[in-house]
Amino acid sequence: MARRDLLRALGIIAVTLGISTVHYFTPDSMVQVHYLIQRLFYVPVVYAGLYFGWRGGLLAALLAGLAYLPQIVTTWKLHPSYSINQCAEVTFFFLAGIVAGLLADRERRQKKVLQETTEQLSRVYRELQDNFERMKRAERLYALGQLSAGLAHEIRNPLASIEGAAAVLLREPPSEERRIEFLQIIQKECRRLNRLLTNFLNFAKPREPEFAKVRVDQMLDSVVALAEHASRRNHIVFRKEIASELTELECDSEQLTQILLNLTINAIQAMPDGGEVVLSAHRQDGNAVIQVRDQGTGISEDNLEKIFDPFFTTKESGTGLGLPVAHQIAARQGGVLSAMRNADRGMTFSLEIPLSTEREAT
Repeated sequence: MARRDLLRALGIIAVTLGISTVHYFTPDSMVQVHYLIQRLFYVPVVYAGLYFGWRGGLLAALLAGLAYLPQIVTTWKLHPSYSINQCAEVTFFFLAGIVAGLLADRERRQKKVLQETTEQLSRVYRELQDNFERMKRAERLYALGQLSAGLAHEIRNPLASIEGAAAVLLREPPSEERRIEFLQIIQKECRRLNRLLTNFLNFAKPREPEFAKVRVDQMLDSVVALAEHASRRNHIVFRKEIASELTELECDSEQLTQILLNLTINAIQAMPDGGEVVLSAHRQDGNAVIQVRDQGTGISEDNLEKIFDPFFTTKESGTGLGLPVAHQIAARQGGVLSAMRNADRGMTFSLEIPLSTEREAT
């Protein structure tokens, strides 16, 4: 940097002396050329002000004035009145150098302040990122703690039922009917425990999604076919609404089917007296939006913010892990799962997922 500044200073001196030499040896008869060369002194002066500040501009103006002095002395002998104008011109050299230097100094100060502000913002941003990562880790640990506590609580009930049924079988010789009844209780509670542990594992460590192109209509057909087994006694009618511009998307079809099936079964269970479940799909801002709309009892405003919390459920036999697992699976595919109350009755669950596989890491 110092070497570059030295070369600039030497260049300014050389240019100034060169202009002075040309000016001095130009014939007096070439008035227009004299006038043009006289203005050339401003170039090194302004340049020095821009690169070295007002002090550099002042020194360059002094050098230009000294280099211009031989011409002033020569002119004074022939045209004293014109020499006065030349002396005034030297004053303008100083003004030009100082003004250019002051403006350059102000720009440098502003640039320095901007650079310091940028560095400070970058530092604050890095700190925010670090804090955010720490918060995410703390949140995961907190969720895991809640999950473990909830799991322990949920396991107690089926274990108590299994223990009670086994105790009855051991205590008194039951009839064939009673024996079958208690064995069915044990089998039912074992299935419940298995389902609970499966959901827990899916929530705690879901597998990585495997993306592939999937036809939306075929995926919804699969969901309806699976859900119909649970809807036969509820008088449920299924309806599909697929926008023509949305034919396929890239996703993990198995995981998405799991999400949509969970939402559809929830919709069926929310309509014990029957009704209509609408599965719709359309494009919105480069995303695919798949919705499950029901005509059920809905969810109260107080509970709406809690439905994605682990082990929160309003069902007597629910585990409270279905929606949290679905929410997490959606997030791992770069999507968002949300819920809203319908204007008339029931709920609408919306799964918004990118159409392409260029998703942010989650």
